[in-house]
Formats: sequence, C-alpha cells, structure tokens
Amino acid sequence: MNSFSLSGEIALVTGANRGIGFACAKAIGQAGATVALGCRDVAAAQDSIDALVEQGIHAVAVQMDMRALPSIVSAIDQVEAELGPLSVLVNNAGLSHPAPALEVTERDYDSMFDLNVKGAFFAAQEAAKRMIARRRGSIINIASQAGIVALDGEPVYCMTKAAMIHMTRCLAAEWAKHGVRVNAVAPTFIRTDSTRAWVEDPVALEGLLARIPMRVIGEPENVAEPVVFLASHAAAMITGATLTVDGGWTIV
Repeated sequence: MNSFSLSGEIALVTGANRGIGFACAKAIGQAGATVALGCRDVAAAQDSIDALVEQGIHAVAVQMDMRALPSIVSAIDQVEAELGPLSVLVNNAGLSHPAPALEVTERDYDSMFDLNVKGAFFAAQEAAKRMIARRRGSIINIASQAGIVALDGEPVYCMTKAAMIHMTRCLAAEWAKHGVRVNAVAPTFIRTDSTRAWVEDPVALEGLLARIPMRVIGEPENVAEPVVFLASHAAAMITGATLTVDGGWTIV
C-alpha cells in the first residue's frame, strides 16, 4: 500500500479550516504529507491547526483570499518558503447563494463565479507554474454533483461546478505532458455546517435520500479519502477525471 502514501509531499488545501476542506487536510496529513491550510482568516483556523498537530500532522495556516490573485500568489510563495516545493493542491474553497434563476442578483452571481471558478483557476495556474518546473504535481478540484445534474434553486452554483469540471479536463490536457495531473471529486450532499439545514430537517432529508440510491448522506471523510487517492502515486495514470462521490445520484 506504499503507493497510497503521501510521505514527503507538500500540500495546500484551500478553505480548509472546517468541513470538507478540514477533512481533506487531515486525511492528507495522515497519509504523510505536510499540510498548509489556506484560509481567509488565519486566526480562525488556529483550532483546526491545533487539532491536526495533536495528531502528529505537520500543519500550518496561510492567509489566502481566493478572490484576490495577489493573495493566492503570496500564499503559495509562503508555503514554498516555509515548507518546501508544493506538490499537491486541493481547490476546495467555494460558496453558494441558493436562489431561483429569476431571483439571482448580479452580486451573488459574480461572487460565486469569482470564488468557485476564477479563484480555483488562478490557484491552479500559480501552483502549476511551480509544479511544471519540477515536472511533478497533483491538483484536485472539489467540484460537485451539481456540476453534472441540475439542482432546483441553485442554477448559478450548478453552473460554476460544471465549469470547474470542464476546467479540470482542460488543464489536465494541457499540463499532462509536464507531469502535472489534474482531477476533480464531485460529492453529493455531505454532512457539514453548510448542509445542516437540509440534513437536519426530516422532510428535506427524506427528499434527499430518495434521490440517492445508497440512501445515505455522505461524511466529509468520504470526500477526503478519494482526494488522498488522487493525490497519490496510486493514481499515477489518472488525469482529467471527475470522481463522483454521490451514492449513485448521478446514475439514475
């Protein structure tokens, strides 16, 4: 099982102080990597850092605003200066402003595309510049089943995740010859703070479970473990793929 090890790797996970991002940072660290948590508020991430360090994981937080290109560049500069050459990037930061299409505001539209698509693209670009120079690296984008199927009341979020999935293919095709792999993970509803309103409402939960053939709501670890696989040598021949972690939602 050594091919699943991330020992010696330097990883950056964006939006990593809670939820799926924190689970990814934890799993990557448990696999042996040194992990940087990219956070808009470094102070707010201290509890997350402490929790990782208590488990013997070498983890630090770096200030990173995914909607500001200079902040993206400076965060990656800091990771490489303090930890070493970046070899794994997990583009996890994202947001949603649920609203029917007729009620979407320009502000909410722009904020979703700026973070979910533009920020992820330029983080991947900046990481790839360094990875290409070293001819190795793995970038994993946290997309969503919403990029594959339509979710009622979330048209713009769905559009951003569809863009991320196709961006994954485009970057993978362009950077494969340089030894840089780009893949995506597309989860269904995962039990986090942002989905609490759905998964803790019995009626909403029953509606969700009716759409999921496996009849379960995912946990953050269900996303994090496939991320470790895609980052590892075990996935050495995989690039441009989107791995759905959706209990079967998108196959029916």
